[in-house]
Amino acid sequence: FFTPDFYWTIIDAPGHRDFVKNMITGAAQADTAVLLCAANDGVNAQTKEHAFLAKVLGVKGLIVHVNKMDISGVDWAEEKYIKACGEVSQLLKMAGFKPDDVPMIPASSLNGDNVYEKSDKCAWYKGPTLFEAINATPMPSKPLDKPLRLPIQDVYKISGIGTVPVGKIETGTLNVGKNVVFNPSQKSGEVKSIEMHHTMVEKAEPGDNVGFNVRGLAAT
Repeated sequence: FFTPDFYWTIIDAPGHRDFVKNMITGAAQADTAVLLCAANDGVNAQTKEHAFLAKVLGVKGLIVHVNKMDISGVDWAEEKYIKACGEVSQLLKMAGFKPDDVPMIPASSLNGDNVYEKSDKCAWYKGPTLFEAINATPMPSKPLDKPLRLPIQDVYKISGIGTVPVGKIETGTLNVGKNVVFNPSQKSGEVKSIEMHHTMVEKAEPGDNVGFNVRGLAAT
C-alpha cells in the first residue's frame, strides 16, 4: 500500500504463541513494526515476546496500536489508554526501545477509529492516526554502494517462468542481466527477470521485496 511519502509491504506476523516461528520470519525482514496491545488486557506474554524479538531482529521503527478501545469496560476512557501506555512503556524500556520516540495510538481497528481517519470518540487524544504514524516513520538508509546481499525467504516454481527465489534486498542492487552467486552452494546464474508487487522491474534496491528468475537455476 502507499502513503504520501512511501510504498509499504505488509508482513503479517501472527501474535499467537503457536506461530512464533512465523513472527520471527516476518520481523527479520521488517524495517518498522506495529505492536498491538489490547486496551482491556494491557501487556501480555505475546506482547513481551514480540517486543524483545523485534529489537533482537533489528527492527528500528516501532508504533504501538492500543486496540479495542471500544470494548465494554474500556469505552474510550482516557485512563484505560494511559494505563496501557504505561505498561507498554515499561516493556519497551526493558527491550531497549525509547518509549518517548514511539507513537501510541488509541484505536478500534474493527470500527476503523484512528486507523486511517481520526476518531471522534477520543477528543482527548491529539496524536496521529495509524496511517499518519506509519507515513512519519524515518526512511531506513539504503546501502547501495555495498555488494548485493539478498537473504532468500522462499523459492517458488511458477509455470511459464521457472524457479523464482523471493526475499528482501538488504544491500546493493539487483539488475536484470546481473550475474548472482548463491551461498552456500556457490552456484551462479544470470537474472532473467525481477518482479515486485506483481510488476516487472529492471532494477531493485535495498528494502525492496522481490521475486526473481535466474537462467538455468533449479530449485534444489
